[in-house]
Amino acid sequence: MSRLGTSVFLIGGVIAVALTAGLSLFFGSTPIPPDQVLGALFSPDLANQEHVAILELRGPRTAGCILVGAAFAVAGAIMQGVTRNPLADSGLLGINAGAAFALALCLALLPGMSFAGVVGCSFVGAAFALAVVFGAVSFRRRNVDPVLLVLAGCAVGLFLTALAQDVAIFFNIGYSLTFWTAGGVAGIRADTLAMTAPFIVAALAASWVLARRVTVLSLGEEAASGLGVNVGKSRTLCLLVVLVLAGAAVALAGPVAFVGLMVGSDYRAVIPASMVGGALFMLLADVLARTLIAPSEVPIGIIFAIVGVPFFIWCARREATGLD
Repeated sequence: MSRLGTSVFLIGGVIAVALTAGLSLFFGSTPIPPDQVLGALFSPDLANQEHVAILELRGPRTAGCILVGAAFAVAGAIMQGVTRNPLADSGLLGINAGAAFALALCLALLPGMSFAGVVGCSFVGAAFALAVVFGAVSFRRRNVDPVLLVLAGCAVGLFLTALAQDVAIFFNIGYSLTFWTAGGVAGIRADTLAMTAPFIVAALAASWVLARRVTVLSLGEEAASGLGVNVGKSRTLCLLVVLVLAGAAVALAGPVAFVGLMVGSDYRAVIPASMVGGALFMLLADVLARTLIAPSEVPIGIIFAIVGVPFFIWCARREATGLD
């Protein structure tokens, strides 16, 4: 995509995100008149329950969707560049499952843990899963095989998901864990958002700075070394950014997969496009989740699976065709 095309996409995407964020404030499982929504935004009355619902529920939820969508999408984009695999994202490589397993242990063993502790456990679980996946693939190998990486990620993800389900059965927390692992932003509040937003924003900014390195890494280790890039250091920095993005996003919304499947070659364009695209898709999915069977809600992970699985298959077939 040319610079002009990228600029047009980003400007259009930002406008679309703003409009969809407005829809997210106006539409929900419980109808609120438009005049009340506008009143809550411009002249809030804390004695008005509808104003409180907008400010304390829909507002943080909308902001959370933007941050979570951008975080998952950028994490996936970075993983695709670092691993040279267009099918990679934090969900398919087991990172989300690792964070989910750690959070399952928190729910079971430390039910009264503060949200700060939950975020910390999420980071630890994500780091553990990533270390296992890369360790299994790179053991006695000089280069990381992209196909083996996805296979190892799927295997580790399934294993950690099974362990989380065992924990849920043993400690009788199945309902809470099942709804959370299906993905959703209904539980986002201002205090939890304020705690995780700095991590996500800082990691998104770091990803923008690292975009050139990701582009060079996507050319291969030998090419990157020939261009003067320290492959080990650059890969480590990129993976740290992925850990922060995925860990914080999973702590807020659960392990949502298929958000990061955005394909491109120049990550100076792909990463900002992923921020905008991920935020937009997450907002749209959340609006659908709230309105499809209102007043009940559909877990947002189900909506992403319905859209993401066909797209993933299409990407896989395209890659297979390119290899023939």
